[in-house]
Amino acid sequence: MSHRSSIARALTGVLCATALLGSAQDADAFCGFYVSGGEADLFNDATQVVLLRDGTKTVLSMQNNYEGPAKGFAMVVPVPQILMQEDVQTLEPDVFDKIDKLSAPRLVEYFEEDPCYEPPKSRGRLFGADESLADGGYVNNAPSGNNAQSVTVEAQFAVGEYDVSILSATEATGLETWLTENAYNIPSGAAPVFNQYIEQGMYFFVAKVDPAKVTFEENQLVLSPLRFSYDSPEFSLPIRLGMVNSSGEQDLIVYTLGENQRFEVSNYPNATIPTNTIVDTSTRESFGEFYTQLFSETLAQTNNAVITEYAWDASSCDPCPGPTLDASDITTFGADILDPDGAQGLAYRNWVLTRLHARYSSDGITEDLVFRAAGPIVGGRGTPSGPEGELGEKSGEAQPSGINNFQGRYIMLNPWEGEVRCSDPNYGVWGGNSGSEGSAVSPNSGGVRQAGGGALEDFILEDIGQIGAKATRKFERGDLSGGCGCSTTGGSAANTALGLLALLGMVGWRRRRR
Repeated sequence: MSHRSSIARALTGVLCATALLGSAQDADAFCGFYVSGGEADLFNDATQVVLLRDGTKTVLSMQNNYEGPAKGFAMVVPVPQILMQEDVQTLEPDVFDKIDKLSAPRLVEYFEEDPCYEPPKSRGRLFGADESLADGGYVNNAPSGNNAQSVTVEAQFAVGEYDVSILSATEATGLETWLTENAYNIPSGAAPVFNQYIEQGMYFFVAKVDPAKVTFEENQLVLSPLRFSYDSPEFSLPIRLGMVNSSGEQDLIVYTLGENQRFEVSNYPNATIPTNTIVDTSTRESFGEFYTQLFSETLAQTNNAVITEYAWDASSCDPCPGPTLDASDITTFGADILDPDGAQGLAYRNWVLTRLHARYSSDGITEDLVFRAAGPIVGGRGTPSGPEGELGEKSGEAQPSGINNFQGRYIMLNPWEGEVRCSDPNYGVWGGNSGSEGSAVSPNSGGVRQAGGGALEDFILEDIGQIGAKATRKFERGDLSGGCGCSTTGGSAANTALGLLALLGMVGWRRRRR
């Protein structure tokens, strides 16, 4: 099983090119430090699923998180039609890392510029930073029990390390018998759920691992992600079988890809994660702890809600924690299935990536997730301005818009602490720390729901009205009454010009999965 590094690097500080000269719809270019991102491993047992949807066609890609011997692995997924071998394939796991990193909540940092700064008369320079940053057996397909006669094997084939069977069934007991006699370790109590899907006319995608084809990493079984496609007028994700063997709450992260389209659920409440919140600088060491508390408190406000954490054009981001999704990634997630003859053109369309986060248990979310098209939203953008780090758009909540530019973003502000050497200082110009290099930070990404540490109210430096969280202290930027009383040729007019002649910062890096 692959493991992701919990080290994220703060990048070299750069100034930004303000979007004042661009389209009113464009997001402001990021001009601070990208400090760290929360990844799926913030939620250790999270299942990740990518759904690419076009018309009535769905391509489903899922990453299997499994610990145990190869013979213990069993997957049963309800599907609306008989799948053949050409409908199923394995994927490289790195593509899940990429989509996770791109859409994960962000921790960013801004530094207040010298309030006496005088911009150069030239139009500036272009800056950039590019930091690289077994035992088991094959399935016996000859069931002997009478109940198993209600099961029909519609197709069988091998894909990667998986032996796959597509089953139809007329009653749940027979399906249970077939799976048990073929060495599928299914949990007790599955029959009632099986029966619900049988009544819907669903088939069953079942898979076991061929122990001769699997690999191990640090004594753990490494399984390839699986991808399969099907036609269905309803856009849904079957999760009821996953509840049967749930020992408690489980986190599910669903990424949807739709052409110019964001999605939300239609059969449960929807909520967006609070964003654009100023947090204490100590959050850099405890970002995982902060975010898991924020998510839990957001969920507590709307029981059984599915939380939108990200909605943005898949080919852009601001800030960008790594590469965006390119045509190759869109093809991997299903463009080649949707249009085998024109996959390249299809992959270059405007795909919107939506990240939905559900937490379910046997007594909470009890139905399959059904999705519907939703209007564009914005939030988690904007460059701080003014002495208190105000943001141009309403802090905390998503707003309707003509484009999708929403992300969970949390901001650390560092007020100017140097000498003030002018009589008319202009406070509140925020950007990268041009006087220092970024340093490595280690967000607490490994300990989900661990006890101890500060409460959410101790992290935040402003109230979050969306969830009723009250900050125990507010952002303080120090005494603004000072000034050296000396003469200067600078002043507020020169510093206002900084907003129009800011230097352009472009950041990017790579982090390798190990």
